Amino acid sequence: MFFQTGTVPPVLSSELRGKLELLSFPTLGHYLEEGFVEPEVHRIVDSGRRTIGTAFTVRTTATDSTALHHAAGFIEAGHVLVLDTGGDRRHAPLGEVVAAQLAVRGAAGAVVDGVVTDTDEIAKLGMTVHARGTSMLTTKLHGIDAGGVNLPVTCGGAVVQPGDVVLADANGVLVVPLETLERIVDIALADDAEEPELVDDLRAGKRLGDVTGASATAAALLASDTPQ
Repeated sequence: MFFQTGTVPPVLSSELRGKLELLSFPTLGHYLEEGFVEPEVHRIVDSGRRTIGTAFTVRTTATDSTALHHAAGFIEAGHVLVLDTGGDRRHAPLGEVVAAQLAVRGAAGAVVDGVVTDTDEIAKLGMTVHARGTSMLTTKLHGIDAGGVNLPVTCGGAVVQPGDVVLADANGVLVVPLETLERIVDIALADDAEEPELVDDLRAGKRLGDVTGASATAAALLASDTPQ
């Protein structure tokens, strides 16, 4: 495989970003089955902000971060770095210096399918990072003719296209095609708006299964299994 580079993806519209700022991300789990990054990729550095943006993808090789160093200078405000390390879990490609470049460029966060380093220093930069863990063993600038920028990658078992929407918080990471998210975001927001009333009903003594209809469904299932 030779080094490749694609087109820099657009960032989110202010309208969609505004809706996502209000949304509880796990609500999307009621409607989607694909795009959920494996839970081993979790929040390592917390800036106090959730991650919302479009995927700026990079693929590196096990020991070489040349592609990442090149790409970091071209990321734009509103992008989320999504880094495919080619399966490596030992070498940390992202540390203080790369994170500083991302912060200067206005990146909305970083998701690394691998390990990172310099977490205390990255926290001071105000950059949120999701990764599999940490390591003191770092990548080098070998200049290997492989990897690339803004091409399809795999991150935590999810296929990520440049420009996909990346949503990440303490619960995990979700990557959604823009057109899919635009179709369901208003439905998910409506669900969120109904939840306080549901919780109030439970506090008032109602049973969850009665409120959601699950108990009626369970009764019907039991009745269908009753011998005639």
